[in-house]
Amino acid sequence: MNKELEFAGKIEELKKLAREQGNTVSTEQVEEIFASIGMSGVNLEPVYEYLKTKKIGIGAPIDIDDSLNEDDKNYLELYLEELTLLEEYSEGEKLAHYISALAGHEDSKKRVIEIMLPNVVDIAKLYTDQGVALEDLIGEGNVALMAGVSMLGALESGSEVPGALSGMIMNAMEELIAEEEERKKRDGNILLKVNKVAEVAVELSESLKRKVTVDELIEETGLERELIEEAIRMSGGKIEEIEIDGE
Repeated sequence: MNKELEFAGKIEELKKLAREQGNTVSTEQVEEIFASIGMSGVNLEPVYEYLKTKKIGIGAPIDIDDSLNEDDKNYLELYLEELTLLEEYSEGEKLAHYISALAGHEDSKKRVIEIMLPNVVDIAKLYTDQGVALEDLIGEGNVALMAGVSMLGALESGSEVPGALSGMIMNAMEELIAEEEERKKRDGNILLKVNKVAEVAVELSESLKRKVTVDELIEETGLERELIEEAIRMSGGKIEEIEIDGE
């Protein structure tokens, strides 16, 4: 197997283990996982640095609150204040509601959502600094939680409920982050094409001593009409060298 693929696989294995352990792993676990691909000692330093960026603690949890920006801190303060209004449950009461939710009881499903809302916050903190605001992460997590309580029928016991729902919440947040990364990449590509259209428009306009048409830009750049028109829209009509219908 390709070394890069092996390494990436071990990283994913390590991240999964960390999630199961409160976002913490031990140095022994790191060494054990990477020993099979011949990595040890100083060779593991990049792995430890990567884990820090993902807020995964080595031997002890990382205090994530210290790394939150001011907007996230202000939002979190107000949101947590709202959560204090929720009813508190003992561990026995929680388990009873988990079991009842598995049996399809609607009231217990609502209680499970209430029980898990603080967990959504804790999970969202783990995904800050990855391009999505904490408020959006919590919102996406709450949606996943509400959907998840209706998908618990396959579980065998109530004790599995918190872990199953946490997994659904994590997956939803990771998908949101991936979508945002893809959007930024797409917007970046469009911006590059906008710049290309603007650059060609300026050069062609100077050469022809007049504004240029969209058809002339299509011929000059090889880009599709739709993309050039999108570039004009994204520029807010500020590419003055292009002749726009009606102007």
